[in-house]
Amino acid sequence: MLGTPLILLLRGLVGARSHWVGCQPLTTTRIYFANHTSHLDTPVLWSALPGFLRRRTRPVAARDYWGKPGLRKWFADSTFRALLIDRERGDPDSDPLAPLSDALNHGDSLILFPEGTRRGDRLPAPFKSGLYHLAMRHPEVELVPVYLENLYRSMPKGAHVPVPLTCAVRFGAPLARMPDENKAAFLERARSAVVALA
Repeated sequence: MLGTPLILLLRGLVGARSHWVGCQPLTTTRIYFANHTSHLDTPVLWSALPGFLRRRTRPVAARDYWGKPGLRKWFADSTFRALLIDRERGDPDSDPLAPLSDALNHGDSLILFPEGTRRGDRLPAPFKSGLYHLAMRHPEVELVPVYLENLYRSMPKGAHVPVPLTCAVRFGAPLARMPDENKAAFLERARSAVVALA
């Protein structure tokens, strides 16, 4: 219900212009993976998708931030339908990727930030292993790199109010799977695909 006003607000404040430079907005089940610099990353990337994709795309977010009672949790649940995960696993036998796999199996696409936490830099840090494990479990899912431009300046880590700057969301070409590629090589190649869009 508040999706449209939120989108208009974000586009007026930071632009959130989408550029499909390596693929087209299709209903193929995808994992959109992006650099992570700001609390605006999730709403901006989600807002940059056309409406028919927003309805079937779910951000993956940290429970310790988006799951606290209040406005953030309400937005995470009711507007974004976010999948909240625990960054610190209490039970070593639990599978933190299970809810993400379930969503992919049901045809939902995901928005994922493989760095795991925000950084104040223009380029992403090394990726954590979650993207690799999801890619191996779901070979049918397209892996689309995304670069979020200028959000590290508009609302850097520690800031509470965004500075109006023109930001852009660039969607690249789907990342191909390589036979027998190990985890480290895959994650570096995925990171490089995001960097190439910068």
